[in-house]
Amino acid sequence: MDLLTWLIVGLIAGVLASLVMGGVGLIGDIVVGIVGAFVGGWLFAQLGVTTPFGGLAGTIFTAFVGAVILLFLLRLVTRGRRRL
Repeated sequence: MDLLTWLIVGLIAGVLASLVMGGVGLIGDIVVGIVGAFVGGWLFAQLGVTTPFGGLAGTIFTAFVGAVILLFLLRLVTRGRRRL
């Protein structure tokens, strides 16, 4: 995939994840979506699971799942820092 496709996938997955978990801004959502694509891809590979969709929709779904997990972990880390 080229850079523009990664940005679009990151934007879509990041915005969808921000609707579920709460966002971090447009640029932050894009970054979370792109990193989430790697997290989701790694997690799916470790579990031996495939996406229910093919092509770009499957990539967006994988990135969305990874972005939600990433946002959840970020919330856990930042919540712990606020208490200190």
